[in-house]
Amino acid sequence: MPPPWALMSRILYRFLTQLARLAMRSGRWKDLQIIVLRHENAVLRRKVGHPALNNDDRTLFGAIAAAVPKAMRRGWIVTPETLLRWHRKRIAKHWTQPPSRRRGRPPTSIELRQLIVRFANENPTWGHRRIQGELARLGHKIAKTTVWQILTDNGIDPSPNRSDVTWTEFLRSQAAVACDFFTVDTATLRRYCVLFFIQVQTREVLFAGVTANPTGAWTTQAARNLFLSHTESLEGARALVRDRGSQFVPAFDEIFRTEGFKILRTPVRTPVANTFAERWIGSIRRELLKQPRGLPRTIVWNRRQLERLVRDYIDHHNQHRPHQSLEQRPPTPLRDPPETPPATVAVLRRARCDGLIREYRNAA
Repeated sequence: MPPPWALMSRILYRFLTQLARLAMRSGRWKDLQIIVLRHENAVLRRKVGHPALNNDDRTLFGAIAAAVPKAMRRGWIVTPETLLRWHRKRIAKHWTQPPSRRRGRPPTSIELRQLIVRFANENPTWGHRRIQGELARLGHKIAKTTVWQILTDNGIDPSPNRSDVTWTEFLRSQAAVACDFFTVDTATLRRYCVLFFIQVQTREVLFAGVTANPTGAWTTQAARNLFLSHTESLEGARALVRDRGSQFVPAFDEIFRTEGFKILRTPVRTPVANTFAERWIGSIRRELLKQPRGLPRTIVWNRRQLERLVRDYIDHHNQHRPHQSLEQRPPTPLRDPPETPPATVAVLRRARCDGLIREYRNAA
């Protein structure tokens, strides 16, 4: 005997078959076709995901939905909320204005921007109005406010104050030699003063002497010794930059004037006016005398040791230490760097200034 659920399936199947035959006899076969189509849609939806609709599909469903009763829309792949969303988008799209053509000044070309920056870099005395006039002479019509904005975007001051000559530019143009003192305290609390000169163009440092009492007579004699021992290094210089210290007496200035130098005295309490000398003092203090927190790197016991350390550091500065302003080359190198990198990265180390500074060179 078959199970009860099998008997119920047979009875249901026979009942649906009789209903289908009655529908065919009465001429309502279209209703059966609709039922089959709906069931096929249900079967297909179980096998595939949600289909992607284009604008034509949305137009067809929206037009039919307006005429078909709600009962007939059962089983559709779209819901009433979807139809309403399509309608809202259609209305919004209809009333949305097309993007208007951009108006205003045309954008400045990259080449013209680069030309404006080039004019400013090559001509420090030119302001934005002068650059605008030069561009007009070349046939480029551009507003002065645009030139102002381009200079500002590139970090260039467009105002006339940009034409002010800095102390660094002035000293370079004068082919000057700067001089200054710096002090060092020994372990016995004895203070010594070191006099040095530095070539502004080449950054070469010239040692002048160490003393505990920098008087006018001592400074004058140091100037005489400088011209006797460093004549070639001072060749071509036309000016001497110094502060207003009392040790620089008129006899000291007269020695330089007889050699064709012009004396340039810096303003009172303006170390930036002697920036090259001040910068070198900072270098020798950081690399030889003091650590970043002010602690000493070495203990100086007497004048003889101090003079030996300073001379050794000056030789290192002039012959080996690279300088950014000189394209990473020392002022007076003993040998030029190799044109091509060596095959092996093998270097030799040399200690300078009692081991406080190290120099490296390629192994042979």
